[in-house]
Amino acid sequence: MKLTSQDLKDSHFLKYYRLVRKWACKQNDIKEADLELLIYLNCLTRFTRDDFINGVYAYTWDKHRWERLRKAGWIEVWRHRNRTTIKYTIYKTSFKCNHLISRIYRILLGEEDIPTSINCVYYNNKSYTDKVMNKAIDDMIKDKDR
Repeated sequence: MKLTSQDLKDSHFLKYYRLVRKWACKQNDIKEADLELLIYLNCLTRFTRDDFINGVYAYTWDKHRWERLRKAGWIEVWRHRNRTTIKYTIYKTSFKCNHLISRIYRILLGEEDIPTSINCVYYNNKSYTDKVMNKAIDDMIKDKDR
């Protein structure tokens, strides 16, 4: 079965995208541009450093992004370069990244709720922003139940 734009519109898939993106970034301590870039790279399955550079053009300039994502475990080596037959290293998104992106999709589709336990970063209610996001998450969960 082929999905149409009307099917996606009727599913309200993107209704809470901003809320889910903000939750995912704060929960995993990454920047929003980094998360969106990881979603792009995850769609490529395997990629080179040039693919990464081409994907970065749509985002703000951050010369430390590559190393930050690699050191944090979001990107890992799939195949190392050997200087004779393999001319460049090939990378892939890590299990941690794949798990986060799958979870975002499940939350957007309504198959899973954003966690509301005490471990959730917004449920500490330390700032006004946390309280506002907490309320938005509660509204999102109530909307799903309707």
